[in-house]
Amino acid sequence: MKTVKEIMTKDCITVTLQDNVYEIAVKMKQHDIGFVPVVDGKKLIGVVTDRDLVVRGYAEKREGSTAVEHVVSKKITSIPSSTSVDEASQIMAREKVRRLPVVDNGELVGIIAIGDLAVRDKFENEAGEALGKISESNKVLAGSAK
Repeated sequence: MKTVKEIMTKDCITVTLQDNVYEIAVKMKQHDIGFVPVVDGKKLIGVVTDRDLVVRGYAEKREGSTAVEHVVSKKITSIPSSTSVDEASQIMAREKVRRLPVVDNGELVGIIAIGDLAVRDKFENEAGEALGKISESNKVLAGSAK
């Protein structure tokens, strides 16, 4: 059975608590990403998503110089690199997330995204199932906002 270590992205773009909201947005644009781990050295301390920037940053009228700590999500689910791909897709579905930081011995070693599962023919069903559950949850949330 394949493990996350075999398909995860290893060269992660990261930020630290020294960065600000503007710098995160620029990195997201430059690298065409919507998810950035926040690290202290190599230790994962949180993540910032494009949604975090909007909801906790700009929608609260924070300026570009606002510190990362004001928009970071600290309550995150991470997995070790030895996690099976099937288990990772189940965790994504259960937690309703599209990306999971991969942490070994307290250090960020990679990220696995729903797209990593989808591009592997063998894991297409797992990715589809996880994405279906995530999307269904988002439809319910969007419907309740009306």
